[in-house]
Amino acid sequence: MSVLGSAGRSAGKVSPWVRAIAIAEITLVVKQHLDRLGPGEGAELRGLLVKSKGRPGNLTEVERARVYELVRKLEPAAFARSAAARAMPLRRRP
Repeated sequence: MSVLGSAGRSAGKVSPWVRAIAIAEITLVVKQHLDRLGPGEGAELRGLLVKSKGRPGNLTEVERARVYELVRKLEPAAFARSAAARAMPLRRRP
């Protein structure tokens, strides 16, 4: 069984149009969360991530703290909930 369980098998039954709509909705959620960063903070976060090359040890302690601060502003838990809700386009929303 895959990591996604039966979700991976049923995803093939969804039409390409529905998948496109789901991707567009998730893109809007990403934009909403990125807009929570102030002017210049997005570029700063990107620069720090590029500098780290995926390894926290490539950053100073101050830079790592700044990355954590900026990521907290993005509210990753709220993003995950919103994206998961948008990824199920056939689910009834209250």
